[in-house]
Amino acid sequence: MVAADRESGSRWQILDRAAGGLPLDLALYAGSTVFAAVTALVSTLPPHRGWGTVAAVGYLVAALVVIGQLLVRRRHPDSPVTGTAARWAVTAGTFTVVALVPVGLQSAQRAAGRTDRAQEEVLVIEESGRRLVEDGTPYLARDAIAALPADERLLGYTPYQPGMALFGLPRAAHDAWWTDARVWFAVATLLLLALAVRTLRRIDPPHGITPHRNRLLLRAVQMATVLPVCALTLATGGDDLPVLALCLLALALAATDRPGLAGVAVGVAGALKLLALPIALVLIFWGATRRVGLRVAVGALGLPVLALLPVLLVDRAALTENVLRFPLGQGLVTSPAQSPFPGFLIADALPAGRAVAATLLVAAGLAIAVRLVCRPPRTAAASALFCGYGLLAAIALMPSTRFGYLLYPLALLAWAAAVSTTPVSRDVGADRRESVDLRT
Repeated sequence: MVAADRESGSRWQILDRAAGGLPLDLALYAGSTVFAAVTALVSTLPPHRGWGTVAAVGYLVAALVVIGQLLVRRRHPDSPVTGTAARWAVTAGTFTVVALVPVGLQSAQRAAGRTDRAQEEVLVIEESGRRLVEDGTPYLARDAIAALPADERLLGYTPYQPGMALFGLPRAAHDAWWTDARVWFAVATLLLLALAVRTLRRIDPPHGITPHRNRLLLRAVQMATVLPVCALTLATGGDDLPVLALCLLALALAATDRPGLAGVAVGVAGALKLLALPIALVLIFWGATRRVGLRVAVGALGLPVLALLPVLLVDRAALTENVLRFPLGQGLVTSPAQSPFPGFLIADALPAGRAVAATLLVAAGLAIAVRLVCRPPRTAAASALFCGYGLLAAIALMPSTRFGYLLYPLALLAWAAAVSTTPVSRDVGADRRESVDLRT
């Protein structure tokens, strides 16, 4: 994994060295413009179309700005307009337009009476917050779900950990645009990513972050924010973004030798969504290679268990129905997550396809587990790579999954380069120019 760490950093270095990373920026924003425009025109989901209409403009403007930066760079290679600081500014502006503005618009339109300006998960989480206040548990029991009209039973399920209901508490207290769960998802995501970036900026003492790491960190942040799968998810549903940000923060804390805090960060993520638990296990094994596995495990496993205890005492059957039976396809209704990945296609097209897909998924899981036990990751970067590739394999082979889940492996794989502490060769001239950028 150390070799993989070094190789990952080298690949990203080569890509970002070309014209200061601007060609990759242009490819990102131009491709995102097309994605958003197509979404606005052909998506069958009204919240997605609403996002695409706004985001296409934001991405197009960003692409035009990058074209201008490239033209300036041809005449004035040392211009701060083309440096990393300027690229950070473009990224921040783009994220504001393609994610934060749609969150505000759709929340306001929904508060004004539009019923097609939020995905089902927003309604589910807000309702779970109300139930948490009134009943002491965010979950409905199976008989209560069965008593709902047939077309409402899907919304009766809450397939999240109890901590996710906290994002629904503002709506339970007051009905306004700013109590929309997506607003609080966005606030949490921004704060957590800012903390993760601040943490990684301390890896290179005593003179602060190096220009090389600054470029890698910028690219990693782009993959967690302005990438369409992330911006679209935040604007229309949003629950995955705080979970992702917590996992990225945990890896940043691991890279800066703070295993206890890394365990706490990934443990909070696990208290929101089960998808964070594989990342928690990888970090525990990383900690074991440094003889701090128990310190990681206390937060990584203790916090999700602690979050479960109160609702377990209130209604154990309801917890089991929502968190275990429904995701495993044993609920009263089936999950609508049917993105055309290999696992779904196998389950849908072959005789006994679900069994075949499940077997492939279990086999992949066992292979990953054996690799984790026999060759655990020894660095935060190797852990990020392990998590990224492992989740990518799981998402591809799951019989029921969503396209949006790809935001996890894509962001984790990009994050691996940013948290790497392996020295790599640098473009000295480019670094000198970027040093000026950082000082300004």
